[in-house]
Amino acid sequence: MLIKPWITAARLHSLPLTVSNIFLGSMIACHQGKFNLIVFLLGMATAILLQILSNYANDYGDFISGADRKRVSKFERALQSGKIAPKQMRHMLVILSFLTLVTGISLIVSAALPIGTIAVFIAIGILCIIAAFTYTMGKKPYGYSGMGDIAVFIFFGIVGVCGIYVLHTQQWDWLVLLPATTFGLFSTGVLNINNIRDEESDRLSGKNSLVVKIGIEKAKIYHTCLILVALLLGIVSTILDFHSAFQFIYLLTFPSFFMNIRKVRNYTQSTILDYELRNLSLTTFFYSVTYGLGLII
Repeated sequence: MLIKPWITAARLHSLPLTVSNIFLGSMIACHQGKFNLIVFLLGMATAILLQILSNYANDYGDFISGADRKRVSKFERALQSGKIAPKQMRHMLVILSFLTLVTGISLIVSAALPIGTIAVFIAIGILCIIAAFTYTMGKKPYGYSGMGDIAVFIFFGIVGVCGIYVLHTQQWDWLVLLPATTFGLFSTGVLNINNIRDEESDRLSGKNSLVVKIGIEKAKIYHTCLILVALLLGIVSTILDFHSAFQFIYLLTFPSFFMNIRKVRNYTQSTILDYELRNLSLTTFFYSVTYGLGLII
């Protein structure tokens, strides 16, 4: 079995965004003096496995539905190209599901939470795996009905940031919802770029993403709102928990966000959006790093 097609299908460029919410929630906990290295490492491992699982499941689901046949991205899909067989992908999905469960349960147990809270987190973990599959798979994949944006906002933002924070601290803080919401909006922006790029192929294959439903021009406005609201909420969260001017070092990432907004609004070729998708993912990653470091300096 060749390794390169699996690496391509894993979409490694999506991993910086994936680990950003774990880093952000962990740094907020560290700022409060409650950082747990084991929770951090297991959180990173679980997030990476879950993202790769989601990417493989998305590849498989789009292949089965035919959504890949007229895709305009220059990055080919492994199943559509024939480099990975459907049976191989199904086996890999089982293996990754098992590994994600193992690391996820280990993560939850390592946090030494009360039994009731452990049960809640296990339920959330199982729901995350189900969400990874049902985005493009099953009789009614929610990614094909315009619900992907909500799912990304919840799982990447609220669940990712707030969840790892609670695992570190064994407590809840309502203020964490602000940076979590910021991150959720950035992540939704990444999905929105993906859906703008694939609007034509999605529409032809019956994949009714939010962009297909509202049209590309409104999707551009939507994208602008996602990023600007996220940036505003980030500033508000810092003001509400201000203790040092170093907290504002994440402002260094703002020009990249503004450039992303401009390029998405003015793009002329869909392939340009491949690069903007990656750029927004990386900018979000650097935002997370600088926001977190600003808290603990």
